[in-house]
Amino acid sequence: MTNLAQNLLHALDQRTARIGVVGLGYVGLPLVRAAIAAGYPVLGFDVDPQKVERLRRGESYIKHIPAEWIASCLKEGKFQPTAEMSRLREADVILICVPTPLSESRDPDLSYVEATARQIGKTLRPGQLVVLESTTYPGTTRDVVLPVLAEGGLKAGSDFFLAYSPEREDPGNPQHSANTIPKVVGGLDDASLELANAFYSRVVVQTVPVSSVEVAEACKILENTYRAVNIALVNELKVLLARMGIDVWEVIDAAKTKPFGFQAFYPGPGLGGHCIPIDPFYLSWLARKYELSTRFIELAGDINANMPRYVVNRVFECLNDAGQSIKASKVCILGAAYKKDVDDPRESPAFRLMELLLHYGAEVSYNDPHIPRLPAMRSYHVPSLESQPLTPEFLSGQDCVVICTDHTAYDWDYVIQHARRVIDTRNATRDVTTGREKIWKA
Repeated sequence: MTNLAQNLLHALDQRTARIGVVGLGYVGLPLVRAAIAAGYPVLGFDVDPQKVERLRRGESYIKHIPAEWIASCLKEGKFQPTAEMSRLREADVILICVPTPLSESRDPDLSYVEATARQIGKTLRPGQLVVLESTTYPGTTRDVVLPVLAEGGLKAGSDFFLAYSPEREDPGNPQHSANTIPKVVGGLDDASLELANAFYSRVVVQTVPVSSVEVAEACKILENTYRAVNIALVNELKVLLARMGIDVWEVIDAAKTKPFGFQAFYPGPGLGGHCIPIDPFYLSWLARKYELSTRFIELAGDINANMPRYVVNRVFECLNDAGQSIKASKVCILGAAYKKDVDDPRESPAFRLMELLLHYGAEVSYNDPHIPRLPAMRSYHVPSLESQPLTPEFLSGQDCVVICTDHTAYDWDYVIQHARRVIDTRNATRDVTTGREKIWKA
């Protein structure tokens, strides 16, 4: 190892290395917490000045990151949030946790990664380690990030170090936090791998070093594509079995009693979150570059993308059965978050459901105990609605209530008691015994 690498390794061992986290969202902020818990001082960077100001006031905008913890870290000088990218020079290790969305043509949008790399490149100094955590396709670290960082003349592997370690967050799951999930680590070279592994081994419960950055990048794509494909399978079965009068949820419960060869996946109104709806298309895009097709993956993506329309068709059927048109009908969506018990609305199928219902002339409202107002979304055109209180009067005034996200906070007996009709996309009402004639499965 070079002297620069040895110095950084020593600083990591002594906990004197300063960690910089770029992107203080649902991935970056938990990573800040894990690094501080491991004894490192952290600089947090974000281009959103409102986020930075809220953090400086000791406020949290992520449910599972307590405001009290932020305030304590600020007071003790363990955490400094900033929008000043020139301060990237002060960090010894820089972790990139920025979004990697899709373009309108479902191609990878690496503009946030590229912009961050340019910002780092402006202040890059000898001895720094840069790690990309954002989910992306194999080749991004080497072909996109490396050339930008090397523009200033510093050489990777000797002057600075570069690695990839895919984020593995599971928001809302109390059994898994950033520091308790094993971390896959791939380095551009041996020194980069050793340094990245040295850092993460002090922060998380276990590291999994792999032979290259491309293997680490492909690992993340495989994890999420595996889930997307299996969810598509049960979504397709749900539609088929419903036509046959068979409850797919009961089928899954029966199948998962097999102690080998089966893992339960569950249907829903569509995919949500930043990873699963997006990552398989990264792989499809990459395959096209190599003149190959990923028909299986693309089919799974199409099935999952069409689930909101299937749910809306069930709303049509439910209202039609009552002699009503969807036009001018009042429809309330329960749950705007993409998954249970989180305040994260990214890529939530609730937004597509609202879009479709509004298109057909429905009067749409929503309730979510974790999201008081709908944020603006890049991919959806939905009004900035406020969450409506679930009073008996409100529920009884809706022509149809659609369960999109089955938050624990919901009292399903109460909902069924007061609602006229309910479309259940999550099997949330399985234990409700009174008023089942009001429930439609979707």
